[in-house]
Amino acid sequence: MKKIIALSALLALGALGMACGDSAANNTAANVNKNANAALSNANAALTNAASQVNAAANQVANAASQVNAASSNAMANKPVAPASNVAANANANANAKH
Repeated sequence: MKKIIALSALLALGALGMACGDSAANNTAANVNKNANAALSNANAALTNAASQVNAAANQVANAASQVNAASSNAMANKPVAPASNVAANANANANAKH
C-alpha cells in the first residue's frame, strides 16, 4: 500500500512538473508517469494473481472439509448397532457389578 501511495504522489509531482516546466521537464515527467503507470499496472496484476491464489486455496480447504464430512457421515452410517437385548444385558451387568 505504501508503494501505491508513493507512486501516486510521484504521478502528481510529474503532472505538476509538466504543468510548470519547460519541454525537457515535460518529457521527463511524461516518462516518469509512464514508468509509474507501468509499476501500478504490474502491482495490480500481482494483487489480482495473489487474490486468485488465495481463492483457489480456500476452495481446496472447502473441498477437504467436505471430504472429511462425507467420510464421517459414511463412518457413522456404516457403524454396526448392537441389538437392544445386548445393550440391556450390558446395562444389567454393569449395574450389578457396581453393587
